[in-house]
Amino acid sequence: PNQGSIDAQLRFLLKYAILAPSGHNTQPWLFRLVDEGIEIYGDRRRALAVVDPSDRELTMSCAASLFHLRVAMRHFGIDPVVNLLPRSDHSDLMARILPGAAYEPTLNDHRLFMAIKKRRTNRQPFDDRAVPSPELDHLQRAAQGEGATVHVVRRAAMKRDLAALIAEADRRQASNPSFRRELAAWIHSNRSKSRDGMPGAAFGFGDLLSLAGPFVVRTFNWGKGQAAHDQQLAEGSPVLLVFTTPGDEPLDWLRAGQALDHVLLQAQAY
Repeated sequence: PNQGSIDAQLRFLLKYAILAPSGHNTQPWLFRLVDEGIEIYGDRRRALAVVDPSDRELTMSCAASLFHLRVAMRHFGIDPVVNLLPRSDHSDLMARILPGAAYEPTLNDHRLFMAIKKRRTNRQPFDDRAVPSPELDHLQRAAQGEGATVHVVRRAAMKRDLAALIAEADRRQASNPSFRRELAAWIHSNRSKSRDGMPGAAFGFGDLLSLAGPFVVRTFNWGKGQAAHDQQLAEGSPVLLVFTTPGDEPLDWLRAGQALDHVLLQAQAY
């Protein structure tokens, strides 16, 4: 709404922020319009107490919504001014973002914006073809610009080591009944109208099996099969990207979440 109020414009931009990825698609964020700006809060009611007890991934999810919002603002010619963790006495307040000066968007700004509605989480095997080195270099620079580092893993031996860690994590998580109950609570049938959580199709379930999906996930220890699947997926991938940050505190998590979202959108644009 070019002629709308600043509040109307910000509400419009939030339609893109809420399309960000999040753990279990919990969408654990809340937005507040304040003083012609937006505050992003973590929604602790959507926290995952078992798999994410420190709210690390919740914080990264909020950071991803922040980056989506930044991309939308730049696309529409607004330079975002971001303040991370603006109040030390309010841990739920993740960021405050204000519209800055007029901004001339680049071609890549537009490409990132167009990628927002196309990006999907995909658990299927990857094509057996190399990822071009210039694109990987660009993904690394994108993460670096957000305060994180992306390590590109191509060597088969290192991919095997990482795949073994992933498989071990699968086995440990699935052996925990509390983890299975928490995961099942966020899975719904393919025909559900729910806009959060994960449909059974995300796990390869057909419509009929998706009805029983939550029961199966909750009741049985499926870790061995999942470990074998994910290990093969990781080993067979043309390349793996590993994100790191200098520390492991909320500010690092916010940087990591923005870096991850930037890389996901850039990769989708490619």
